[in-house]
Amino acid sequence: MKIAKIFNTKTLFAALFAFVMAGCTNLDEQVLDEVLGDDASDPAGALAAAYDRLGDGTFTSTGGMFAMNEMASDIALLPTRGSDWGDGGKWRAMHEFTWAPDNAIVNDNWDRLTNGITRSLTAVATINASDAEQKTLMLAEAKGLLAFYMYHTIDLFGQTPYRDPLNLSAPVEFIPAGEAIDQLILDVEAIIPDLANSGEQNTHNGRFTKQAAYSLLASMYLNRAVYKDRYGSSFNFSEAAVSGSGTDMDRVIYYTSLIIDSGDYSLESNYFKNFDIDNSGAPELVWAITQEIDYNQHNGSNDLAYNTMERNQKCSPTNRGTNASCITPEFYATWEGNHNDPRFHRHYQYTDGTWFMNDGTDVSVPATSIVPGTSLPWFHFNRGLQEGLQHGPKLLSSASFEMVGDRIKVSPLVCEKSTTTPMDFTPALDFDNPTQAVHAQNQINRGVRCFKFEFDPEDGNGSGKVDIPLFRLGGIYTMRAEAYLRKGDAGNALADINILRTSRTRESLYGNAAGTALTAIDMDVLFREIAFELYWEMWRRPQMVRFGKLEAAQPGSAKPATQPFRRIFPIPQKVMDVTPGVTQNQGY
Repeated sequence: MKIAKIFNTKTLFAALFAFVMAGCTNLDEQVLDEVLGDDASDPAGALAAAYDRLGDGTFTSTGGMFAMNEMASDIALLPTRGSDWGDGGKWRAMHEFTWAPDNAIVNDNWDRLTNGITRSLTAVATINASDAEQKTLMLAEAKGLLAFYMYHTIDLFGQTPYRDPLNLSAPVEFIPAGEAIDQLILDVEAIIPDLANSGEQNTHNGRFTKQAAYSLLASMYLNRAVYKDRYGSSFNFSEAAVSGSGTDMDRVIYYTSLIIDSGDYSLESNYFKNFDIDNSGAPELVWAITQEIDYNQHNGSNDLAYNTMERNQKCSPTNRGTNASCITPEFYATWEGNHNDPRFHRHYQYTDGTWFMNDGTDVSVPATSIVPGTSLPWFHFNRGLQEGLQHGPKLLSSASFEMVGDRIKVSPLVCEKSTTTPMDFTPALDFDNPTQAVHAQNQINRGVRCFKFEFDPEDGNGSGKVDIPLFRLGGIYTMRAEAYLRKGDAGNALADINILRTSRTRESLYGNAAGTALTAIDMDVLFREIAFELYWEMWRRPQMVRFGKLEAAQPGSAKPATQPFRRIFPIPQKVMDVTPGVTQNQGY
């Protein structure tokens, strides 16, 4: 099989995933040195396995990077809701900051990331030993994936395992973040000449291209000062760059500008189209997890939408949400005075002109929108932050909505597991014990919900085709704005943030009004604006660390004041028990 054909289109990635499913499904159960001793003779399959780790729960599941970077922040949490979501306290621990080395979420994500490292090292070794048609390109991509997994591992765990993939007798090393970050930067810079520009050599935004490398380098330089002084009270963002001229912030500006100034990407006026089911060609996606893969060899995930929707919110008669994660009261409060921002909320308009207002004035919507491949009607909920009494279709049977003639009837909804509780999403969580994120059964409506990612009605409760952004143009602008402001250049920082604000427009219901510009900016305003642009996209915890905000209490959502050691997570106890050369992180 020719490598060029394998990488021709996104859908043909499916051919590679046969290798993944057949030969690499047990990698989580193997330690690093065992896997690197395997004979992986298929370079394309080895690279596909490394890519697959991105989407197999790591960056697509609520329990993956979302739990680590959004729940452990001021954006999101997942309370225990009556009889649901107790799970030994693992979800609550992420926002109450009580995790320990035996926390299941911490353990699972260590496994996912180190498995990504393993798969990438295996791909490097396999491709290097091959005579593959696109050997140079594939090798560069494998090294880029390796750097990406290692980067997230040092960000979350303060250290990363590594072994020379070309020397199978080499020992596994555990490299501290302060040392690893410099080498990762040099490694990614070194592969840029061998990477393709996105769209060239049959690549697309699901591949690690030059533009993905620029984005990763900007992010690494932005956080480098944190890794050099993980527990410090301030960070030196003016340190000389690892290579090139100027400081870390100069390099952030350089790499982000390569993307912004290229003209290859553009900001989407309808902000939520970046997160639609059919977003594969969205003009903002620099690097994304490609989920629309056929032949049932790689299942996509709809969890970032499914997890937050209530169980009685049904896009089709055969699926539902699961009533779990929600927005913190603290984050919701930052939107005060900004509810007209196009990124806050957007109404859906049906083809006959009907707007779903979700305010009690809706009577019905047309049933002309059909779930693909079925005859089932597709009900479209609004997007963005959902607050207040919710409305939608009621289910009459396993395969039918309540109808008014040939239209779907819209009614006020109640919670599925507490049918006397209106589905009134309240900004306040009002926990009975303010230190514990626990709700009684008749309190499961509490918490504003986030419908940023579109729910996919075709693939049921867990699957989905939305491509998940890893780097997006909106985020690139926020990185550049932050670098400008840390250099004292408020003018350029304000300009970048205002480009984001004014490029987004509201729906035609509101005259397609553009977002409003700010007149001034400082670090607190920038911190808020970054959240407005990137909420629910798995970047918030490191932002809070950089801005010195992570340790503060969030009384409305059960997060206490914490110590700096909580900026990183513990190495799982199961790893400590069997792995020589690894040291537990401070405080654990």
